[in-house]
Amino acid sequence: MPENQCSVDSPLTFTYKEVDGIRVLLDVYLPPDSDDVDQQFTGQAIQYHPAVVYFHGGGLTVGNRRSWFPTWLKNRLSALGIIFISADYRLIPPGTGYDVLADVQDAITFVAGDLNVQLDQELADLGTGSRFRIDPTSIGVAGTSSGGFCAYLCAIYAVPKPKVVLSLYGMGGDLLTDQYLAPKAQSFLRGREMLDPAQFSEYIYPFDSLQSTSDSPLVYHPQSYHIPGYPANPRMLISRLYLQLGVALDYITGQHEPSLSVSLRKAIHTEDLFDEALISDHKIIFPQFNVTSDWPATYLVHGTSDTAVLLRESRNLHSLLLKAGVEVVLEELPGREHSFDYQPGAELENKGLYDDIVQFLYRHLT
Repeated sequence: MPENQCSVDSPLTFTYKEVDGIRVLLDVYLPPDSDDVDQQFTGQAIQYHPAVVYFHGGGLTVGNRRSWFPTWLKNRLSALGIIFISADYRLIPPGTGYDVLADVQDAITFVAGDLNVQLDQELADLGTGSRFRIDPTSIGVAGTSSGGFCAYLCAIYAVPKPKVVLSLYGMGGDLLTDQYLAPKAQSFLRGREMLDPAQFSEYIYPFDSLQSTSDSPLVYHPQSYHIPGYPANPRMLISRLYLQLGVALDYITGQHEPSLSVSLRKAIHTEDLFDEALISDHKIIFPQFNVTSDWPATYLVHGTSDTAVLLRESRNLHSLLLKAGVEVVLEELPGREHSFDYQPGAELENKGLYDDIVQFLYRHLT
């Protein structure tokens, strides 16, 4: 375990599993021990509080628990006495959606089980105290972009089942679209350039010596580079490459031979109902085919101009949840692109939305 320091802005870091020769980590942000937090939780030495486990975006291929960090969410939850946790998960490739599923399940199991004991020990070792511990009966999940996929898998499979789900422009609401399956001949995502697959051979199946990882930070070239600020970590580009080639589902499912994507391209454009037998081997990691009435209450947010994860994904999941009788909210934001919440001025512009989201979470967690 890395050396920890306990403060409002510095998390405590824990290993929630070891697999493939790596440690998979999560960060715990304990609310401040003061009277500023919600009064419902004050008045005793050790108190058990709700927690929200957040999963980062990055197309499932890049990032870590501190990438694209939702400060607005952490701060609001902390002010209400809710513990914020941000978790890593194994990345694609060489991982697959099955590895992601195993990791997010294990993250929730750890948070609901061993984490309190480890918090006791870590705080004692640091010579500091905090009255906050996890209430294992009151855990929510959240994710942005590919982190939404993680949150949906938790909604279906995690034990204990989350009380509430938050997804901002989340992928996984409808994976059977041309966005994932159709090869692209021209720019399709924010007007960005088409990529040369030859420059990413390390990440193209079959892999030679690609090592498992759950931590691939964002790195950018300096302003002196011929494209100032261009991604310097190739993993930041490969999810777009897989979309460009129309093979994203091959990498998510791990089915390359024969290519699952090739077999699905025509099937999604027939007038007949989609033949679920085509994905029978992988149905468990398609959230859209696993919506039931016990799916937790869900808050979806999506920009209408999103070119990375299309609005139709959240609309499809919203429809499926309504049909299943699940409480669900879908906020469509006119003209907003992917990652709108990380744009300059986002806190001020989205204040009302952020407050509504957190109140929805709070209502279902308390």
